[in-house]
Amino acid sequence: MMRHDFGRKARSAPFKALVLSGLLLTGSSAVMSMDLLQAYEAAQLQDATILAARATAQAGLERLPQARAQMLPNISASLGYNKNQLTSTTPNFLGHDQTSNTDYASSNQTLTLRQPLYRPYLTAQYRQAKAQVDDANAVLAQEEQNLAVRVSGAYFEAMLTHEQLALVLAQRTAYTTQLDVARKSLAAGVGTRTDIDDAQARLDMNVALEIEARQNVLYTLQQLEILVNQPIDQLATLNVTRLELQQPQPNSLADWTARAEQNSPQLQSLKAQFDVARQEVDKSKSGHHPTLDAVLQLSRSESENVTNTQSRYNNQSVGLQLTIPLFAGGYVNSSVRQALAAQDRAEQLLEAGRRDLTVRVHKEFRGVTENIPKIEALEQALRSADQLVLSSRKSFEAGSRTVVDILNAEQQRMVVLRDLAQTRYMYLMARMRLLALVGSADVVAVAAMNQVLQP
Repeated sequence: MMRHDFGRKARSAPFKALVLSGLLLTGSSAVMSMDLLQAYEAAQLQDATILAARATAQAGLERLPQARAQMLPNISASLGYNKNQLTSTTPNFLGHDQTSNTDYASSNQTLTLRQPLYRPYLTAQYRQAKAQVDDANAVLAQEEQNLAVRVSGAYFEAMLTHEQLALVLAQRTAYTTQLDVARKSLAAGVGTRTDIDDAQARLDMNVALEIEARQNVLYTLQQLEILVNQPIDQLATLNVTRLELQQPQPNSLADWTARAEQNSPQLQSLKAQFDVARQEVDKSKSGHHPTLDAVLQLSRSESENVTNTQSRYNNQSVGLQLTIPLFAGGYVNSSVRQALAAQDRAEQLLEAGRRDLTVRVHKEFRGVTENIPKIEALEQALRSADQLVLSSRKSFEAGSRTVVDILNAEQQRMVVLRDLAQTRYMYLMARMRLLALVGSADVVAVAAMNQVLQP
């Protein structure tokens, strides 16, 4: 109950002042408020990174129809029309040259249908295209997970800086009050000059802290505005009564690691990249294999040469075309070695990604489980700090404590409040990052986390 009472007292006035100052800075009477879910939905439509990722994925999807098209019949037509002029010179019986000119037109039309029957290169290329499409989808899914983490991180960081500014403003109020008490005590002959100097020094330092806090507020708010591509003047705040400190479900690191290896978009992308490299090896090896095509050709020509200027030929042919590679100067062997090296690289990157994923799951899992008792300890520390402030004030009134003692107690409470806010932020972000590692940081997860906020 003490925590709830302090939350009302510490936040209401400073945040009202903060909102008012924001309105004065923007010169507008309208307040653009946004909660976490609204920010996420806006970023889905406006964030340049996710829009670029979607365009990249859409481009990657076209690899499959392109590869399939090369395995289907290819039909081509060629048309030609030529105007020919032949000049011939022949000697006559008198020994003189006789020149004659002949003008005629010739044309040809050819229709060719080619159907690949056996081309190992195209088969491997088609399988590679399917793997590339899987990679494109996995990369997009990874960016979707990253978007939830980036928006949540930016939002909570902005929310944290607002709360830190509120603490600095509340601390300034406390220091100002104690400075006034110290001056009155000295005037009444029961205080000391040291109490005044100490309160004044703390108040002066608070001015510098306030400047820094306001800069952090503007910076973090701008970070969030870039993601949603619109101005934001007011954020939701953390409702500690709604914040339930829950262990990960299931509460087993091994289960989360297995789930991440199965569902992680990043790992799925690395697996697809390894498959792409493996198919590249098959493509390179196909350079040693023959190819077989079925060919159907229809052609028509007129006036093919000067001796047949009135001729017309129609030709129809159908058959098989077999191409056997004999020697390519070592190009194919070199390509195979290159592809094998790339395949080994992709395999090692996959293993490195799996190991890194295990470490990150362990880190975020501990970030959730270990921050829960830390938050509970800091909440108890806050209750103790509140009691210390109250006791110090009563002892001051009784004459057994000084203004400095009250200031120290106030300072200790502010440190606890700051650490508690940061730890809550770390707990919430660890939960979101853990969900992202297993591919579950979606709109449902963001909406659930949005429930702990209040307008």
